[in-house]
Amino acid sequence: MAQQMEVDFDVPKFLNEERQKVPSRLQSYYSTFEDLYERKLWHQLTQAILEFFKNPESTPYRISLFQNFVAEWEEKINKLSLVSIALQAANQFPDLQDSVNFLSDITTKVDTAETKDVYVLAVMEAAAFKLKLGQVEDVKKAIEASEKILDGFDSVETVIYASFYRVSAEYYKVKADYAQYYKSALLYLACVDVHEELTAAERVVRAYDLSLAALLGDMIYNFGELLMHPILDSLSGTDHDWLRSLLFAFNSGDIGKFEALVPHFTKQPLLQQSQEALRRKICLMSLIEAVFRRSTDNRTISFSEIAAETRLSVDEVEHLVMKALSLNLIRGSIDQVDQTVVISWVQPRVLDRDQIDGMRLKLEEWNKQVKKISTFVSEQGGEVFAQ
Repeated sequence: MAQQMEVDFDVPKFLNEERQKVPSRLQSYYSTFEDLYERKLWHQLTQAILEFFKNPESTPYRISLFQNFVAEWEEKINKLSLVSIALQAANQFPDLQDSVNFLSDITTKVDTAETKDVYVLAVMEAAAFKLKLGQVEDVKKAIEASEKILDGFDSVETVIYASFYRVSAEYYKVKADYAQYYKSALLYLACVDVHEELTAAERVVRAYDLSLAALLGDMIYNFGELLMHPILDSLSGTDHDWLRSLLFAFNSGDIGKFEALVPHFTKQPLLQQSQEALRRKICLMSLIEAVFRRSTDNRTISFSEIAAETRLSVDEVEHLVMKALSLNLIRGSIDQVDQTVVISWVQPRVLDRDQIDGMRLKLEEWNKQVKKISTFVSEQGGEVFAQ
C-alpha cells in the first residue's frame, strides 16, 4: 500500500540511496528521475518511470520506488499511466492480498467522474488478484459493475478493454462457462497483439483453452473465427496439435476425421467425459455443413441423405433436425410422410479458407447461370425488348 509521504521527505536522498542498490545498468535511471523531478517535468518523468518498469531487471525495486517516490507526486501523473505503473508494482508483492490492498488504494484515487474508464482498469486488475485468492463472488460483482460503466462510453483505451475481457475470461474459465469464456477470450485477443504482448507459452495456453471452450460450449457451433485467428497456430507442432485438427474436423462436420481423433481424448479428461455430447455436436455440425454446401434452390434433403452425412440411422434423423431447429441453427420444416426436410435458412457462419473457396465456386456457378439466362433473354426476347 502506498505509504503516506512526510512533508519533509528527502527525495534526492532516497533516489541516491536506491541508486546504490541497483545494478550499474539501472543507475542512470535514478539520475534521470532526480533531474526530471527537480525540474517538475511530470510527463517526462512519468515516461521515464514507465520505461524503467519495462526493464525486467527493475522488478525487485518497483514496490519501493512506487511507495517512496512515485506516490510523492502521483497527483501530477496521468491517471491511466498511474494505474499502469501501480499494476507493475502490484505484481511484485509476494502476498496476493497485499496486491489487492495496494490496488484497492489506487482504485480509490481514480474513482472520479472524469476517470471512470481508468477506474475500471484498476477494479479489473484488482479482481484478477482476487480471483487467484478464490474470491469469485467479488470478481463477479467487479465484472458486472465495470460492464455497466463501459457501456456508458462510446470508446475507451484498448488497454482497458483488454483488461476487462482478460479478467472476465479467467472468471468464466473458473466457472466452467465455456461459451462466455470463448466470447470474452476472443474479445481479449482482439485488443492485443498476440505476438508482442503474449509469450509463446501464454499463446499455447490461450489457444488450448479456447479450443476446449469451442468444443465444450453448448451453443458454439461455428469455429470459423477461432480457426482464422493466428493464436491457433500456436498449437502447431506441439503436443496439442491434434486439438487444432479436431477443431477443423468439427467446423467442416467431418465425422470420419472426428472418429480418428477420438483416441486423443484420453489426454484431456473434459473431452473424454463429454464424448457423447461431442458426437451429438459434430452430427449437428455435419448437418449444418451439408445444408451450407447446397445451393439455395436445392435445400430439400431426404432423411436418408442426412443419415449418410451424419452416420446416424434414419430413425435418428428427425430428432437431430428438431434439435437443430430448436437451437436456431437452421429454419425449415419436416415432412414426416415423405421423410424430407425443407431448409429455408442456415445460421450465418464465419468461414474458414476451404469454405470460402466453396463459396467462390458457388458464385462462379451462379454467374454462369446468370449469363445463360441473359443470353436466352437476348436471343428469345429481342423483339419484346425492342418494342
